[in-house]
Amino acid sequence: MSQLPENLTPVRAAHVFDEARLADYMRANVEGFRGRLRVLQFEGGQSNPTFHLTDGADRMYVLRKKPPGKLLPSAHQVDREYRVIKALSDHSDVPVPKPYALCQDDSVIGTAFYIMEFLPGRILADPKMPGISPADRGKIFDSMNDVLARIHNVDYKAAGLGDFGREGQYIQRQIARWSSQYDLSRTHDIPAMEQLKSWLPAHIPPGDETRINHGDYRLGNTIVHPTEPRIIAVLDWELSTLGHPLADLGYNCMIYHFGEGFGASEGYAGMDLAAFGIPSEADYVAAYARRTGRKEIPDWDFYVAFSLFRLAAIVQGVYKRGLDGNASSDTARSYGDRARVLAELGWSLVKARA
Repeated sequence: MSQLPENLTPVRAAHVFDEARLADYMRANVEGFRGRLRVLQFEGGQSNPTFHLTDGADRMYVLRKKPPGKLLPSAHQVDREYRVIKALSDHSDVPVPKPYALCQDDSVIGTAFYIMEFLPGRILADPKMPGISPADRGKIFDSMNDVLARIHNVDYKAAGLGDFGREGQYIQRQIARWSSQYDLSRTHDIPAMEQLKSWLPAHIPPGDETRINHGDYRLGNTIVHPTEPRIIAVLDWELSTLGHPLADLGYNCMIYHFGEGFGASEGYAGMDLAAFGIPSEADYVAAYARRTGRKEIPDWDFYVAFSLFRLAAIVQGVYKRGLDGNASSDTARSYGDRARVLAELGWSLVKARA
């Protein structure tokens, strides 16, 4: 048996399904599958439960399924995840796991699911990349940049994704959506959020674009080759849609602005990046511009501020749900403060233009 990932557990009680039914389905629908099925579950808080499958012939697969229970209609759309992975696999040079099958028949394991190949590699959840040399950190970062440019260079219509989202005015729609969501989850006064809510829609840069957007593009959502400093797959396409490519890039670059003590999203603010081994934000953005055929990216601070605003609104929603569910006060307090920190960080980038 090949080396298994370390973050596997027995299937949790809430997610148990009929493994014999799944094996029958795979024999009929997954090319090359035969033999005994063994199922383990990946640890972590993915909204779509994720499982590691092996057969008797030493083949390994990944299954992602909707969670059990009553769900919002627009949530946990594993069919959309499968669709974009299949389109990119068939029509682009974007590295994604090979997709094998999508099953929307709830009678097989209780919910819709899809199966893709398992790719051995490294998931670098810590952006500080401990244990990796500065030279290799730089190469991994450049590979992350290259892969994002490849995603945005895909002709989405030719790839069959012309109806994967609405074309145009993505940033306008996102600002309106997250302003509204923030207002619904507002628990205390965050002046920087009010300033961003007013400033952002009045300062959207000219030049609307539509491309495939990943929606959560960061190092921790990629697989790095087991030994080489390059990305071999992009994961977690749950938030993907058609949108403005520079929104994706702005989100990807927020890590440059996060400082010490920011929890799981701790980033590179104040660090000696040259000694650490990664490019400056300006050099990273310039490399992306070159790879996507742009001379420059004007109004760059807008896209980062927009991404920080969007994340602040999301975090505020988490905080409000925590309060409504009587979550621990420590957790609630930390999320409430994080929304403020994000908003103030975003406003600090653009307030000189106000």
